Amino acid sequence: MSNLSRRNFIITAGATAAGTLLVHGCSSPNKSATGGGTPNAVPAVNSGTADAPEVTTAKLGFISLTDCAPLVIAKEKGYFEKYGMKDVSVTKQTSWAVTRDNLELGSDKGGIDGAHILTPMPYLMSAGKITKGNTPLPMYILARLNLNGQGISLSNDYADLKVGVDSSLLKAKVDAAKAAGKKFKAAVTFPGGTHDLWMRYWLAAGGIDPDNDVDLVVIPPPQMVANMETKTMDAFCVGEPWNSRLVNKKLGYSALTTGEMWKGHPEKAFSMRADWVDKNPKAAKALLMAIQEAQVWCDKDENKQEMCEIVSADKYIKAPVKDIIDRAKGNFDFGDGRTLQNSDLLMKFWRDGASYPFKNHDAWFITESIRWGKFAADTNIKEMVDKVNREDLWKAAAKAIGQEAAIPKDSSRGVETFFNGTKFDANDTAGYLSSLKIKKA
Repeated sequence: MSNLSRRNFIITAGATAAGTLLVHGCSSPNKSATGGGTPNAVPAVNSGTADAPEVTTAKLGFISLTDCAPLVIAKEKGYFEKYGMKDVSVTKQTSWAVTRDNLELGSDKGGIDGAHILTPMPYLMSAGKITKGNTPLPMYILARLNLNGQGISLSNDYADLKVGVDSSLLKAKVDAAKAAGKKFKAAVTFPGGTHDLWMRYWLAAGGIDPDNDVDLVVIPPPQMVANMETKTMDAFCVGEPWNSRLVNKKLGYSALTTGEMWKGHPEKAFSMRADWVDKNPKAAKALLMAIQEAQVWCDKDENKQEMCEIVSADKYIKAPVKDIIDRAKGNFDFGDGRTLQNSDLLMKFWRDGASYPFKNHDAWFITESIRWGKFAADTNIKEMVDKVNREDLWKAAAKAIGQEAAIPKDSSRGVETFFNGTKFDANDTAGYLSSLKIKKA
């Protein structure tokens, strides 16, 4: 998969004073905060010149996944306008490769300034690992967009195995396919992205080498179900609603929802070009304030139905509400007889620190990238995280919207534990890597 060409990627493919106003804005009955109103109904709070953004325009991209909701809701509910960003566009990208390409271009050349993005991508781009000519493009992560909410699904051809978090149940068939010269195909959404890392972790935990025992293929998220239907792959890892869509179309079943692998795991990020943020720090803060408020809104149980109705539109996810709503509420039909009701494994946007860009989470993504050869073994992980992760901006925005209580006391969430008992301590990444049996590094 590391040999895939860039062309193939595409083919397969007022601050503190405003706090009280915003807190009431999230819970008040005015139409723009609770639905049914127009963005113009939201009063702007950046009225003073000291807090006014340098520009009112920003171009943001997203992929058709449920976790794009914070950007979509910030646009649809008028939160961008509320903070003086009157001319923000939120536009669909056809693949993560296209997202990368448009970030490389920047808005001044017809691209985008920031995006809903796979968390490892800003690091890979900043290091010049996935950019044209391997030229580094400095990026910042301003927020995490969600926890949980991805899945690994299998074709109905494997239904009899009842594979769940333990992928070793697949090993005999994977080995047989390899011996017959037709490897098991597992689809991911971008090389080195979160779905690639979830798939790799899951396979390797069951004794299956993702680089030698299977073929990893790249498919854009919205095309996963159609490719499963045409037998392009045997399994895929993707965000919702596409796992649910597969089950509803009776084309396969979900082996797991990724919260079962690592409960409360980090997923997408809100990232922007570093040069745009450095040039427009107040505008970047305004965008972040709007997205944080949208995350608060998205995570209220009473808003889930409306959120799913909004993001289901053709210009966003383009999927029936029924394919989005159940798992968004924590109700999982895995398609193999297993169900979960009101599960805490649902996608989270704000609760449980979902929005905060914990540095130990970014360190895990980089460490796994070292594991699979994306970064050199001697990579200075802390230095890389400190350059890209802008938790300082997150804190400033949270204070400005009256959410100071949401700011954690530490940049790390602590030692993380995976379903197979493996533990990750960002202070001992070498120990973590040495504990893993299957790896490149």
